[in-house]
Amino acid sequence: MSKFKQIIVVEGRDDTKRLTEAFGPIDTIETRGSAISAETLALIQKAQETRGVIVLTDPDFPGEKIRKTISAAVPGVTHAFLPRADAKPERHHGSLGVEHATPAALKEALAHLIVELPDAPTQIPTADLYTMQLIGSPTAAKRRARLGDLLHIGYTNGKQLQKRLRQFGITPTQLGQAVAQLDKEDFDA
Repeated sequence: MSKFKQIIVVEGRDDTKRLTEAFGPIDTIETRGSAISAETLALIQKAQETRGVIVLTDPDFPGEKIRKTISAAVPGVTHAFLPRADAKPERHHGSLGVEHATPAALKEALAHLIVELPDAPTQIPTADLYTMQLIGSPTAAKRRARLGDLLHIGYTNGKQLQKRLRQFGITPTQLGQAVAQLDKEDFDA
C-alpha cells in the first residue's frame, strides 16, 4: 500500500526506484521524457480524477516542460519541487535528477505541495521584483534560486518569476517574508 493517496508523476524508472527506496511501495506514472504521449496524459487525467496527482520532475528545463504540459492538459494537479542542490549527482558529471535526491530531500519536497491557482491573484509588480533584487541585479539568479527553495516553487528564471509567483498564489506578504530571509543571507556576486 502506497504512503500517498495521490499518484506521483515522475520522468523515469530511476525516479520511481528512488521514491520506492525512500517511501516503500509507491504508485507512479512515468512520462519517459518530455515528449509526453496522449496515452500518458490520459492516464494522468484519470489518476487526477480518481486519486489526485503530484508532479515531481527534475529541476531542469525538460522537467519544467513536462510540468507545463501536464498543467495545461490536467488542470489542478499538485506540484512538488526538488531544489536543484538536492538533485545533483554524487559525481560531478551527469544531469540534475530526482533519482539523485536523498530520502530526506524527497520527504522535504513532498511535504510542501503546491497547487496552481487557475484564477490566481494579481501578480507582483515588476518594479517590486527589481527592488527585491530578484531581477536586474548581479545576485538575482542566486536570490531567485534560494527564493524558489524557501517558497517551495522551484527555480525560475527572471522572465518567469512573476508568472510562477502568480500561478502558485504567492502573496506579497509571503514574498516579503521570503525576501527578508534572503536579505539575511550572503549573496556575493
